[in-house]
Amino acid sequence: MPKHPAAPPLGLDAHLVVERGSFRLDIALTAAPGDVVALLGPNGAGKTTALRALAGLAPLTGGRLRLDGTDLARTPPESRPVGVVFQDYLLFPHLTALDNVAFGPRCRGAGKSEARARAAAWLERMGLAGYAGAKPRRLSGGQAQRVALARALATEPRLLLLDEPLAALDARTRLEVRARLRRHLADFEAVAILVTHDPLDAMVLADRLVVVEHGRVVQEGAPADIARHPRTEYIAQLVGLNLYRGLADGHTVRLDAGPEVSTTEDLSGPAFVAFPPGAVTLYRDRPTGSSARNLWRCEVAGLESHGDQIRVELTGELPLAADLTAVAVAELGLHPGAPVWAAVKATQTHAYPA
Repeated sequence: MPKHPAAPPLGLDAHLVVERGSFRLDIALTAAPGDVVALLGPNGAGKTTALRALAGLAPLTGGRLRLDGTDLARTPPESRPVGVVFQDYLLFPHLTALDNVAFGPRCRGAGKSEARARAAAWLERMGLAGYAGAKPRRLSGGQAQRVALARALATEPRLLLLDEPLAALDARTRLEVRARLRRHLADFEAVAILVTHDPLDAMVLADRLVVVEHGRVVQEGAPADIARHPRTEYIAQLVGLNLYRGLADGHTVRLDAGPEVSTTEDLSGPAFVAFPPGAVTLYRDRPTGSSARNLWRCEVAGLESHGDQIRVELTGELPLAADLTAVAVAELGLHPGAPVWAAVKATQTHAYPA
């Protein structure tokens, strides 16, 4: 019997190369249906350029873009099975919530009654059935975000793109909307790509993180793995760790920055060492009874509020950050320029191959 041709692979298979002036984006992105992938990176890293390339709003200079086995590189934006939720939602101000959501299906060829029926179903699913006749100016930020999401999903896209979907919300609203968005994304059966600079959004919403710096992927993996094994200073700052690179020899890592760090891991060769700011203990005088094997002479460079604690930035033998309570800062009499000793127990460090 003749063999049937293999079905095309489902999901996203992309190598995005976009050149814009002196900037060059060159990243690979793959995702299976049901995956939520977060593109994370500093401003100017290329996240939005990647999103625009996927949507067809920025032409590829090279590479490839396949979705469910179909080449989309030359497909115009309006013909791509792609839904987009923009940072500011971009709802049509003169249309009701119902008609905003119905706009997508109408553009894809659905009749008016079918499009409005589909839109009503999506608004009900989003918990917004009572706001079908409301125009955007009457909606809260969280409600507008859900209308924008419903508008994107009503076209039944095979690729959902979300550009900083929570950035326009205040802190209290973000908490509720983030939880709702997580539930909606968990039910989405195609590929979702989320662009954000907020590590909490990425950690909560995404199954996999792709960290982009200077137009290149510097690290990717599960959120927990990246949080535990950051490989750049930017990632370490995002997840709240002090990070250093050096050369390991047994339980000691000689840092590129100069001093040695004692660790519990036994390694050999290039390695990273990380520890949280909360693991750092500060003393005004050199401690004599401390069990910490890592001790460095430092100077306070600055202090700032960090949640319910004070983040103390230190320079000296080893630049690092320490988190202390306001009471501890006051008792130590810390101020910019104050000399201190910083100690970290070996058991509170984490070393891994570079």
